[in-house]
Amino acid sequence: MTLNATIDRVTDRIRERSGTARDAYLHKIARAAEEGPRRAHLSCGNQAHAYAAMDDKEDMATTRKPNIGIVTAYNDMLSAHQPYEKFPDVIRRAGHAAGATVQVAGGVPAMCDGVTQGRPGMELSLFSRDVIALAAGVALSHDCFDSALYLGVCDKIVPGLVIAAATFGHVPAVFIPAGPMPSGLPNDEKSKVRQQFAAGEVDRATLMQAEMASYHSPGTCTFYGTANSNQMLMEFMGLHLPGSSFVNPNTPLREALTVAGVERAAAITGLGNEYLPAGHVLDERAFVNGIVGLMATGGSTNLVMHLPAMARAAGVLLDIEDFHDISEAVPLMARVYPNGLADVNHFHAAGGLGYMIGQLLEAGLLHADVKTINGTGLDGYTAEPRLEGDRVRWQQGAAETLNDRILRPASNPFARTGGLKQLDGNLGRGVIKISAVAEERHRIEAKARVFSDQEQVKAAFKAGEFTEDTVVVVRFQGPRANGMPELHSLTPMLAVLQDRGLKVALLTDGRMSGASGKVPAAIHISPEASVGGPLARLRDGDLIRLDATTGAIDCLAEDFDSRTPQPFDPAPSSEGMGREMFAFFRNNAGDATMGGACVV
Repeated sequence: MTLNATIDRVTDRIRERSGTARDAYLHKIARAAEEGPRRAHLSCGNQAHAYAAMDDKEDMATTRKPNIGIVTAYNDMLSAHQPYEKFPDVIRRAGHAAGATVQVAGGVPAMCDGVTQGRPGMELSLFSRDVIALAAGVALSHDCFDSALYLGVCDKIVPGLVIAAATFGHVPAVFIPAGPMPSGLPNDEKSKVRQQFAAGEVDRATLMQAEMASYHSPGTCTFYGTANSNQMLMEFMGLHLPGSSFVNPNTPLREALTVAGVERAAAITGLGNEYLPAGHVLDERAFVNGIVGLMATGGSTNLVMHLPAMARAAGVLLDIEDFHDISEAVPLMARVYPNGLADVNHFHAAGGLGYMIGQLLEAGLLHADVKTINGTGLDGYTAEPRLEGDRVRWQQGAAETLNDRILRPASNPFARTGGLKQLDGNLGRGVIKISAVAEERHRIEAKARVFSDQEQVKAAFKAGEFTEDTVVVVRFQGPRANGMPELHSLTPMLAVLQDRGLKVALLTDGRMSGASGKVPAAIHISPEASVGGPLARLRDGDLIRLDATTGAIDCLAEDFDSRTPQPFDPAPSSEGMGREMFAFFRNNAGDATMGGACVV
């Protein structure tokens, strides 16, 4: 199939924009690769330190077996990461059987945004991505590894690990998922109880019962938020094995896929004939494929922040116009909560990523000629894994959707476009996701209520102050202000106002959760208010026009451009809950349109 003209044009634009940076990056990792297997350059003393705790230290010292380094985000605070506790033992056994040695190179922190939503700890969340990249860099700095296995699932963890994998781009990289928890209380029922609690219709015991029935076991949360969008991304970008993203934890197939991932990590080192540096996988075509997957699945807006940071680490420069243009060309093929009633287990059973990739390839919407850890182009990702004994084998996946209420062909999608829109106007530049927003809510013209934090919004809601159509503005929420926390805890209240018949929208230089959906939210507005961006000039009562159909976001006040910006007070976000230690990140963060990162 001929490549779609828009996908081709956007890829060429990225390639041209990135030319100097990508060339410098490829030369850097080529120089590193020329030095050969890294352990050969260690002194005997260095090597003895590295191997001292290993049972097979003699193999390490005297043979040319590949040594695989594990970078793990294991903890049991995150349900998605708890299964990783036992992975190192599985990986060691599989590595030894494949003729390799294995070491846990290091651990990286992993916080649960589900725990920190609406809490001060959320202000550390975005920058935890940079900390993860740095921690993974420390792990790999021992220079002992011929390939690396990355164990990570959730919101900032995968982007941080990809930044590290790209930075150490001469080292082959395989990402190993852990899988989603089995389905529990349906996500729409959980959301309904949250709205009932926000409206005072049910008590906290009822709310707690619903939450516990939804989040109930090891594995990723089952809604299609940032964590599961990450897993999709790794498959579309060729860093997972085909069909491995949404296999449940603690199952024989899950373990067999982990073993297969170890075998690939052993096969693609510089010691064999299939050397595949991570930096060669992570080219502009891989990132375009990832964006296509994001749009076709209706994935998390957080990836609009993370993908530019990941790409920059590989010398690829993305812009939000790339997301917008790709979204206009790619149909929305999936309805997974919050964009529908199904969860990721239902999506996987309906044909999942393999079916979707096949459809998108047929439509010319994906680059097929990419490098992947599977040793094939992207067409190998239309296969699905099956268990034969204790081994995984791949067979051709579903040729037709197994449930067209969840997953549809590219020729008959749920929507013509992916639903992500670029916004531009006198209020700045940002994005809005409309795939779950009712069409009649794509445009709003209403007075602004301006707040400096989400607690002020909650207080106004409890006081009954929202009685007319309103654009709720929450400013001073950007990376340089307070770390750009997600504002997901506002969703139930704004949804209640919608259900009361009001037209409401959120306008912010902060982020929303990947689980947010039906309330229109203009997010990532840049330049952010804390550095004098346009949101700092807004006042209560200003008439705001937000039009997702045209991409316009404007304040209609005649004197708007001549106003003096309101100053930002950093004091509330400068101390407590570890904020003191993150001042460096706040002071040095890049613009949200470039990923809001410090390390790239």
